[in-house]
Amino acid sequence: MTQQNIAISYLKNTSIDTKTLTDLYDSVGWSAYTDEPDNMNRLLEGSAFYISAWKDDCLVGLIRAVTDTVSIVYIQDILVHPDYQRIGIGRQLMRSLLSEYQTIRQIVLLTDDTENTKAFYRSLGFSLSDEVKTLAFLKINS
Repeated sequence: MTQQNIAISYLKNTSIDTKTLTDLYDSVGWSAYTDEPDNMNRLLEGSAFYISAWKDDCLVGLIRAVTDTVSIVYIQDILVHPDYQRIGIGRQLMRSLLSEYQTIRQIVLLTDDTENTKAFYRSLGFSLSDEVKTLAFLKINS
């Protein structure tokens, strides 16, 4: 499947019902989200900005951010349904979000430590934190 033969629509801050959203998160195995149905109901309302990707009436991708709109944007999630990966949807979602916040100095995300992941984010202009002489700290509550 290539992007040339599929039409994807990108929508900003458009309502998505909880089941549709849960199905997308389930498709990529993010059960830490979907195991908490009440949290899924509030996921998008807590986001400052999000873009969804649709193939007809099927949600195939999402990127969401939290921000103070002045100094920092935190990219909370970027995910693409496995059946639609590697055709440019993730790249388009990220480029659209970065365009929205092009005046913000600090754009931060945490992600998996794989070579493919590193290559993807590097191709979009991101650096590992130690490459720009910073540290990242993380505390995960269980």
